[in-house]
Formats: sequence, C-alpha cells, structure tokens
Amino acid sequence: MITVVVADDQTVVREGLVVLLGLLDDVEVVGAAGDGEEAVALVAAHCPDVVLMDLRMPRCDGVTATARIRAAHPATRVVVLTTYADDADILGAMRAGALGYLTKDAGRVQIAQAVRAAAAGQSVLDPVVQARLVAAATAAPESRKAAVAPESSMAAAAPDGLTARETEVLRLIAAGLSNRDIAKRLFVTEVTVKSHINRLFAKTGVRDRAQAVRYAYDHGLTT
Repeated sequence: MITVVVADDQTVVREGLVVLLGLLDDVEVVGAAGDGEEAVALVAAHCPDVVLMDLRMPRCDGVTATARIRAAHPATRVVVLTTYADDADILGAMRAGALGYLTKDAGRVQIAQAVRAAAAGQSVLDPVVQARLVAAATAAPESRKAAVAPESSMAAAAPDGLTARETEVLRLIAAGLSNRDIAKRLFVTEVTVKSHINRLFAKTGVRDRAQAVRYAYDHGLTT
C-alpha cells in the first residue's frame, strides 16, 4: 500500500481528495492536514510515502512545509497540488524538493498516477508546469546567452565535469525533448541517450528531468 498525507486548507478540497484516494486499491490515506504545520506533524507521526501538498496555507505555507519534510524525512515524496502555476511558485516548490507538481485542474486519473509515480521515485509534472519550466530555461537573459561558451570549448566550460555530449543532452532535455527525440537529433540509440542521462544525473546530483531543466537554467546551459 502507498501511504499518503493530504494537506490543503480548503475543507471541501481536502475531504474530496481523501475520498478520491480512498477509492484506490493500492493507496491508504493516513492523515489530512489543514495547514503546513499540521502536515509536518502528520509526516513525523506516520512517515507516509507521499504527501499531496497545497501551497497557499496558513501558519506554514506549502513550500516551507515541503522543505522541512524533505529535510527530516527524505523517504517521503511531495507532490504539489495547487491552484497556482506561476514561475515563482513552481520554482520555489521544486527547489524545496517537491517531486511532482499538479494544478487543481488535474483529474482523478492524473492525481492517482502522480501519487503512484512519486511513490516510485518518479517525477510527474502538469503539462502547463512542464511548459513553464521549459520556457524559463529557454528564456535566459541576453547577457547570459552572450556568455555561453562556443561548442568547441563546451567541455572545458561545463560544470561538474560534464562532457560535451552530456552537456548537449542536458541542453536538449531543457528544451523539452524526450529520450526518443534526443536520440533522433543526435543520431544515436535511446539506450545511448539513457546512458548519457544517467551519467549527467550522477555528476550534477539531479534526480529527475524537472531538476535537470532547473540545473541547465541555473548554469546557463540553455539555448
């Protein structure tokens, strides 16, 4: 069973999520919180696999609660489920350690998939959120673009010991390409692409594609 804590300050939303998740054969809701402080306390008490976390809550907001939960209970994954999908909220939640990010337009199937994916250590992003992350990564300031090293010196300029090919794969991830699309672009197999991704993830310390996009943006590795 996947154990879940639901955190949302709106009673009707919180209770609706508890009912929805209770209909899933492989999910057990072990707590429901009305604010971030309560969510942190419930995680400490139950050590759930996943927390469905709202962002705008009293006493302790979702970003702060996510950071506290991830610091104290790294085995618990956080999936944000919120009304808001602006850049500041998205980046704040992802930097705090959220593994997934959905808006409240998500349907029950998408929410169920996100919970299961998070329990398995996989990231799930709402399409709108994914698009915003890619847009943020590809809309770097002109000064940053001007400072990007030419291809010939890419290996020397790349952070964390990334090779030129690993940097190129990271750029394509940040541009929103799938493994299949990257393989076609580079004229290699998908297995080769996965190998490059595994190595660059290990070198940079990122856990998933969402963090890879953020890493590429922070290090000026977008085009």
